[in-house]
Amino acid sequence: MEATKRNVGYIGVGLMGHGAARNILEKGHALAVLGNRNRAPVEDLVRRGAREAASPAELARDCDVVFMCLPSSVEVERTVLGPDGLLAAARPGLVVVDSTTADPNSTRRLGEALRARGADLVDAPMGRTPKEAEAGRLSTFVGGRPESVAIVRPIIEAYAEVIIDAGELGAGHTLKLCNNFISIGTCAVISEAVATAAKLGVDLGKLNEVVSAGGANSAMFQMVMPWVLEGDDSRLKGPLRIAGKDLRFFCRLAESVGMASFVAQACSQVYVLANAQGHAERFMPTLPGIVAELNGARIRDLPPA
Repeated sequence: MEATKRNVGYIGVGLMGHGAARNILEKGHALAVLGNRNRAPVEDLVRRGAREAASPAELARDCDVVFMCLPSSVEVERTVLGPDGLLAAARPGLVVVDSTTADPNSTRRLGEALRARGADLVDAPMGRTPKEAEAGRLSTFVGGRPESVAIVRPIIEAYAEVIIDAGELGAGHTLKLCNNFISIGTCAVISEAVATAAKLGVDLGKLNEVVSAGGANSAMFQMVMPWVLEGDDSRLKGPLRIAGKDLRFFCRLAESVGMASFVAQACSQVYVLANAQGHAERFMPTLPGIVAELNGARIRDLPPA
């Protein structure tokens, strides 16, 4: 079957999923989406020609490939294993693609359950930001059986310009968690440095110049500092609750192989505290302001939660 003839389902059309689903639709694939509490992206996709499904099971019955882009493995397991979930209606030939940043051990268990029904699971977590999702310029790291990866790759090409063959099922999620520890951990380090500088009365514009000119510069620094200097948190629309979840999953993964993870645990606690203080829905670039306030300093007013 040609890629343009695939019937595709998409569950989770939020910040990242909407752009991916829109590009799948615009590249000529028939698309069905599963609605959620945020109606705006669902309604936008329906206006563009998608149809709305009533349950994961309906997508499993009607689609050749079903994508998931959900907050965590908790929601993924509920979507697959629930009473009206994907597994209940899975049939031979169905391929499920999990684009969630998820627990690889859970991913492998779900893969076994789907294969027992003649279906299969591919993990393809996304890299970059919602801006690249809308532009069809994401990166993704794909794990799974080669024959299943070959089926879904032409669809993934609709929204990803970089596709890395990660290996067996779960390898994509493992790579994503390692990557996210580096990026999200870096954000925690940047936030502590900037908050400390603010409390010391340092000119944050000068700090930006110093770091930007040296080895401490990074893509994360350049996404965080526009909020510090101008109040612009749009460069990285990643909620702090999701960042905290990713670090928890990384720590759990490290512990599963007896790996000491002192730095990851410390960074994780920054997000635990920020989320406990009511900042879960704020975007990651605001973290320096949160850390500053927790330490009796101020950078600027935080945006509405």
